[in-house]
Amino acid sequence: MLSLSCQRDNDWLDQALAALSDEGCAVVTDVLDEGLLTQTREAMYGAQRAIHEAVGEEKLARAGELGVLRLMVCFDDHFLRFLELPEALAIVDSTVSDTAILHLQNGLILPSFPQGEVPATFQTTFHQDFPRHLNGYVASINLFFAIDEFTEENGATLVVPGTHQQRDRPADADLDRNKLPVVCPAGSMLVFDSTLWHAAGANVSGRDRLAINHQFTRSFIKQQMDYVRALGSEQVLAQEPRTQQLLGWYTRTPTSLDEYYRPPEERLYRSGQG
Repeated sequence: MLSLSCQRDNDWLDQALAALSDEGCAVVTDVLDEGLLTQTREAMYGAQRAIHEAVGEEKLARAGELGVLRLMVCFDDHFLRFLELPEALAIVDSTVSDTAILHLQNGLILPSFPQGEVPATFQTTFHQDFPRHLNGYVASINLFFAIDEFTEENGATLVVPGTHQQRDRPADADLDRNKLPVVCPAGSMLVFDSTLWHAAGANVSGRDRLAINHQFTRSFIKQQMDYVRALGSEQVLAQEPRTQQLLGWYTRTPTSLDEYYRPPEERLYRSGQG
């Protein structure tokens, strides 16, 4: 199991950043308290029901995903709280800068299957969330929150330490031989370089495993979801300025000459967004 864990004490950030650089991943424990975990579990199942109703079972089945919940913030603003966590912001600032934006926030309700019957999907095969090599430049970081305890039985995320920032894909045999399950308590935050090779484990526990994945990128990289348009100006502007920044409020593209020639303080894309 992954042993690159650091408790949230005075030097947790230094420990996490060192492990992130050396191994490509780290676990920070005690980030979410029990009250927030309980609220999040309820909100995730509510979002799941709303998404199934809005999208339809046929489209969701065609996507071939296992319990992925996209755009949860459109169904419950509870999920915006994760963009305010001091520990999350500290990691983001120290890796992809204080002008970074949210590339995606995906809830994950990983269902259980009988042993040997876990379907093969993109999630359960080794992959990178940012499949680009930029000569060691960190352009994307993942913050993966364990809403439930991660165990080997319930499909804890599998990581392959040291496979980040490599130009070539490791051999399948090497990935399989060196994989480690991220076993950690509920409330922990798995941090990993988005170029790290990883996969969802097999959940054979008999119950769902809940988690929330966030991917943050440098501000010039296009978001997977346009959170500003999805939420609308009124809801975005009701948030703290830093949350507005993460949602992409200051990295929008002008759609008219009027928008382009606004005064600097009103521009849709602010200077210093890099």
